[in-house]
Parts: sequence; C-alpha cells; structure tokens
Amino acid sequence: MNSHKQLKQRAMASAIALACASQAGSAAAQEAGSGEIATVTVTAQGRKESILKIPYNISSINGQQLEDNVIVDQSELLRGVAGASVVDRGARNSGVISGITIRGLNVNGSALGDFQTSAVPTVSTYLNNTPIFANFLIKDLDRVEVLRGPQGTLYGSGSLGGTVRYLTRRPELATWSAKLDGGISHTQGSGGNNYSTDGVFNIPLGETAALRVAAGKVDNAGIIDYRNVYVLDAAGVPVAPKGITDPAASYRSVKDADTVRIDYARISALFKPTANFTALLTYQTQRDHVGGRRQPTRGSDGYGVPYGQYENGSVQLEPSAREVSMASLEMDWDLGFATLSSGTSHYDQSGDSLSENTGFYAKNNWLADYYYNYPRPMAQAYRSYGDKAWVQELRLVSKPGGMLDYIVGAYFQNQDLAATQLSYLRGLKAWADVALPSAGVTSDNDFVFHRLQNFKERALYGELTWHVAPTVRVTGGMRKFQTDFNNDSIVGSGVIAPYNATTHTLITQNDSGNLFKANVSWDFMPRHMLYATASQGYRRAGANAVPLTGNFAESAAWQTFAPDKNLNLETGVKGTLGGTRYNLSLFHVDWKHIQIDTTTPNWGFYVAQNGGKASTRGLELELSGKLAENWRYGLNYAYVNARLDEDVLRADKPSVVTAKAGTVLPGTARNTLSGSLEHVTMLDNGWYWTQRVHGYAQSATENAISTLPTVKQRWAGFGDWGLSTSLSAGQWNVTAYVKNLGNSDGVTGGFLEASMGTSPGQNYYGNGSKVLISQPRTIGLTAGYAF
Repeated sequence: MNSHKQLKQRAMASAIALACASQAGSAAAQEAGSGEIATVTVTAQGRKESILKIPYNISSINGQQLEDNVIVDQSELLRGVAGASVVDRGARNSGVISGITIRGLNVNGSALGDFQTSAVPTVSTYLNNTPIFANFLIKDLDRVEVLRGPQGTLYGSGSLGGTVRYLTRRPELATWSAKLDGGISHTQGSGGNNYSTDGVFNIPLGETAALRVAAGKVDNAGIIDYRNVYVLDAAGVPVAPKGITDPAASYRSVKDADTVRIDYARISALFKPTANFTALLTYQTQRDHVGGRRQPTRGSDGYGVPYGQYENGSVQLEPSAREVSMASLEMDWDLGFATLSSGTSHYDQSGDSLSENTGFYAKNNWLADYYYNYPRPMAQAYRSYGDKAWVQELRLVSKPGGMLDYIVGAYFQNQDLAATQLSYLRGLKAWADVALPSAGVTSDNDFVFHRLQNFKERALYGELTWHVAPTVRVTGGMRKFQTDFNNDSIVGSGVIAPYNATTHTLITQNDSGNLFKANVSWDFMPRHMLYATASQGYRRAGANAVPLTGNFAESAAWQTFAPDKNLNLETGVKGTLGGTRYNLSLFHVDWKHIQIDTTTPNWGFYVAQNGGKASTRGLELELSGKLAENWRYGLNYAYVNARLDEDVLRADKPSVVTAKAGTVLPGTARNTLSGSLEHVTMLDNGWYWTQRVHGYAQSATENAISTLPTVKQRWAGFGDWGLSTSLSAGQWNVTAYVKNLGNSDGVTGGFLEASMGTSPGQNYYGNGSKVLISQPRTIGLTAGYAF
C-alpha cells in the first residue's frame, strides 16, 4: 500500500474517530449557556469586530485554549489551523527563519534554517502591532489571529501567504490578580525530564493605570545523542592521540545533547487617564540556549554502523544561542467619529550557532581536492545574525454604523540586518605545517562572510467599505509603498596563498509600487455571509553577496533579485447555525517572479534568485460547536495543490533548468486534517473534570523543488494524536497530558545523505545527514494556582 493511500485511511479514521476539530476550532467555539456560540472578537482590520464580519478566511485561537492544551510553540499551534503548515526544526536557531507556510506559498527547501536567508518569509508575523519574526514562547496571550491569503494592503511586505498576529493579554484596571504555574514532563528518548515555571501578576496602580508582568523559564532535557564527536584540545582542534601526522582520532559520545534553556519576561503598563485615551507600553525579552539539534541521522557512520533512532552523526556539537527584546508604545485616541492610533516600536534580535559542515565538504570532494585528505577533518561553520528595527505606524479608523467605513494609515520601518559566517577546517594549518610545509596553507579559516543590510520602507494605505445595503458591502483597498535598500558585504575564500581572495560589495536599490484589494460580501441570512475577495501581496527586492572577481568569482547575475508578487482570488461562506460555527473558502493564487533561496553553482554561496511563475489552489474548511451538552468539537480540513507553472532557470545560465514546471512546491501537504474533542463534567465536590483528545494528519511533502539528488526527497505523511485530562476548582488547576501518543517521527525536512553523508575515503567517519522530526512522545503534568 502506498503512502498516499495510507494517509487517506489515517485521515478518514481521524475524521470518524473524532468527528471533531482543531484547537483553533475549539477556541472559537466558546459556548454560552443557551447553547449558542459566543462572539469571537478580532482586530485584524484595525477595529474590534466579530470574526463573522471579516470578509475573508481568518481564524482566532483563544489564549486560554492554548494554555489548556499546553501549547507553547508555533509548530503545534499552527498544525491546528486549516491551510497552514510548518517545518518543525525544534528550538535550535528558532529565530533565524520562519517555518510557516499558508496556502502552499513556499519555494524554499525544508532543510533551510541555519542561516539568515536573503529573501524574507512568505508569511508575516506580528507581536501585537510590531512586525517581527522572533518565535517567542507562546505565553500569556489573549489570542492568535491567522489571516489567510495575501494581506498586502494592511500588512505590507512579506504577507504573500498571510499574516499571523500574536496578541498579548493587557493589564486590567482596578483588578489585582496573580497566577503561578509549574510543569514537569518526560520525552521519549531522553535520560532526563523537562521543567517549566511561569508567573503572571496583574497590579493596579490607582484607577487609571495597571501593570502586568509575565515571566518564566523552560528547562528541557535533550533527546538526541551525538554518538561520535571528536575529542578536542584546548584550542578546539581534534586531538591526535598518535601524533599530528598519524590519521588516528579520538571520539566520544554526548548523551541528550539538544538541551533547551529559555528565560522570558514581559512587562506591560496600561494608562487610561480619560475615557477617550489609552496608552499601552510593553517590553518583552527572551534568551535561548540550545545544546544541539533535535535532528537524528538516518544512515550509518563511516564504519558501516547504523545510527539509532535518536542519534546524530555529527563529529562536533552544534549549540546555538539567541537574545531578543522588543519595546512598543501603542496609543489610541477616541475622536468621536473615528479612532486615531499610533504604534511605535523597536526590537533587537541576535543569535549565533556552530554547525557541522564536514559532510558537505566531503560530498563535494573538497577534502580530497583542496585539503590534502586532512586526516581529522572537522569543518565548522560559525554563524551569527542580527535583526533590529524602528517601526512607526499611524492609523485612523472610522466608527461603525455609517454608510462608509474606512481605515487609512501611514507606515515607516527602518530595519538593520546583519549576518556572518566564518568557516574553519579546524587544525588544518597545524597539520599542514608539519605534514606538508610547502603547501602554503595560511589559516584554518577558509570562508568569510559578513553582510550588513538596511531597509527603509515607507507606505500609505487605506481601505474603504461602502454599505450598499444593510446586507451588502463593497470594499476597496490600496497600499502605496517605497523601499530603499543598502547592502554592504565582504566575502572571502581560500586557505592556500595565493588563491585566497576577499571581495567587498556595495549595492543600493530602490523599489516602489502599489498593491490593491477588492472585496464584496453579502449577509444572505442573519449570521451567514457569502464573500469574494481579490487581494495582492509582495516581497521586497534584495541583494546577494558573491565575489565577481578572483579565483572564486561568480556571475553578476547572482548579485541582486527583484520583488515577487501574487494575486489571490478567494470566495467563501461563513456563519453560525445554532451551536455550530462554519467557515468554507475556495482560493486560487497566481505567483510571479518567485524568490528562491538557493546556492551558486560554482562555490555554493548562499543567494536568492527569481524564478518564473507558480500557483496554488484549494479549499479550507472549519467547523466547531457542540455535539451534545458538555461536549465541544470541531473539524479542520485543507486541500492545497501548489505547483510551479513554469520551469525555474538558473540565474546565470537560463539554458539550465533547475526545477521543472509541474513540480510540487515544498513543505506543504496536499491534504491536512486536524481535530479535537472536549468533554466537561461537573463533579459533586465543585470540581470540573475536562477530558480532551486531539489529532492531526497530513499527506506527503517535498523536501525541495530542485531535481538535484542532494536535496530532492519526498517525506511520507504522518499522524499525531494527543490526550489530556484536567481537574479544576476555584483557584486550582491540574492537567495531565500525552503529546504524540503514537511517537510518530513526523518528518518535515532533512539534509540528505547525498549532500551531507559520510565519506571514509576522505577520512570523514561521521555522518552529517539528518531529518527534522517532531517532538517525540511526551508525557507531562502541569499545575497552576491563581490568587
């Protein structure tokens, strides 16, 4: 039986067994005592309004539901949202590149994630009103809003596929409260336990001000054993137990190497001196320290010994660290006829990591061709990144009730990006000085990459809605933008004089344009809406850093890349009927000049290039509500058919096809299904007993769009089940849970044997290939006390 048929059977079994929904659906189904569904309020269009009044496909996931299901990361969150998919890389380098895809709008290989790519993600993410991808822990949130389809008019660059908004809980005036939580869990494959502690305090300051403080930490034991890492000397060079010219090496094993330590804190101050003015000041910070990859090797070492289920073949440890902080000031003035809002924010994110590159060198035969078959090869890539920006936005939003509704705004962002890679073949020079003194080796450092970029974006935007009749609305929107861009890069390569060379590149670009949106919606029955939308999205242009002269020169065709843009056509119907909420949408997206992150053909420099056309089409279905008294359910299903419409041609040699028309876009399953079922029992002693079951299934995905055997791989579909049971009464809450009940690998990407594998003929006995797996089965207990 093939994997496609198996997936269909798993999906059908999930649907029958659950008859249910995702966490997102359950969160939207907060029922009133009468059996009707309570109103879900969102602010995606700049004003508070019912989710049923938004004339496009949007989901809102309630923060309390996230806490009840012990969801703290975006991978688990978004697997409960129809049309969204995630490449799950674990905690390591989680702030470098977004793994979110909506409606299949992705052309990047799933194995990306160790370095800051040239092109921005296809899905924009916001923390409150600040555009930032920082992958904060999901803690003390009011809700998460997922906007599907291009959102270019209101959200600008990077919203090709949609926008995800994380909205934090605000301080509450005149209310003192506090909550303490703790958790312990164990993950399959680990020799230790995971711990978490959280505290939230709401502190009123008189009648017009309040503070809210949330802080905590995560301390997770690792699960991945690095089986064969070199023993290193004080200089970080592999030890030579029989002398520097002898090929012998010393290895050790490191158990549970991928430890995770995260500390976070958020403080918010709310000031409301009058009924017409509100100011909210927020500061958030997070620090991550991760010991290694949650990515095992599926293969054997250079001696033919297979790696175990949770073993990695790297010959060195691969830690990462990150620090991110964000401060924002949001002010709202009620002018009577409209609300004037100002959002000012600044964020600063930086991080670094060490990566195993020896397998990459070996599979390119570089160890033999350029490094004299150095006997203890350890190619180490030190990578760092930085992202900081000032953002200012002004909005004027009309009050509802008139014939015309409008939102007009101005946006400015000044963003600085920094990226570094320093590659070393550790110990090469010391060995060559003795073994090959005439070789001319000048350093262990064989690659230098420094990039500083500055983007300034200015935009004016607006949307106008005409209430043609009490039940019919027509909306038009436009965004006029201008982007100024500067790139300052240094690239150096080579360890053997005179073949080493450095190139300094300065590039300046300007880009401007307009984005449009049109929408019509009709309330064909009370609480039932039919809508149709045409919307555009885009990503800004950029530059690459490649040498154009010297021994490592590449073609000038790789130097810059142009913006890409798409057009989304969508129709849908949404509403409520008794105790059921439903949402069904059909979409078709045409995508032009697609930006693809890739590498240059000669020396493998990281670059982005423009391809041709791609498209995606499909449907999304959400149901949620009540099956019977005390039972809540929902159903999320998405069908996404995302493909290249034209061949992708090599930027410097258009006669070379690197991906063929018809190729499935990577990272997105054609079919996804998620569900949950919840039952609440009121016990005689005043306690509430809540039981939950949730499931997720997806069909197969592609690793990359390229035809090259180094990256082309089809990953099988998989399913993921979870259970939890909670007891709560008054101030206490206790939850026991199991995640990934079947202990599915849930592979969503990988570095293949053909690109990173072992090569004993070049003295590389490790194996750098690996797969990106979901968190294995985890059994845990959380307890909370509120006062």
